[in-house]
Amino acid sequence: MALLLNILWFIFGGGFVAWLLWILTGCLLFITVVGIPFGWAAFRIAGFAAFPFGKDLVDARVVGEERVVGTGLANFLWIILAGIWLAISHILAGVSLCLTIIGIPFGFAHFRLSMVCFAPLGKRVVYH
Repeated sequence: MALLLNILWFIFGGGFVAWLLWILTGCLLFITVVGIPFGWAAFRIAGFAAFPFGKDLVDARVVGEERVVGTGLANFLWIILAGIWLAISHILAGVSLCLTIIGIPFGFAHFRLSMVCFAPLGKRVVYH
């Protein structure tokens, strides 16, 4: 079921557009030295945005990794500079998709992406 939802999401639910925008954001962030950690996080989220069904993004400490010092501060800066606007865009897309019965699963995927937009650093993809 996750495979079918991922294919439909990528084609019709905005997965391709979300993937492309996160990849472009990651490339732009890699131009500066300061933006490299954010670029890695953007690439991680791009893979999640392309095919979100059957996956979760969790804190790195949940999977046994140590969190890099300063991740909280960097996430705070991210929220102020970009995260709030990305989250709002995903929420609006999710609400518009939830207005149709067929779009409800895709709307929930956008809601999950909006939560990730607030703190992308220190997240890892886990499959379930």
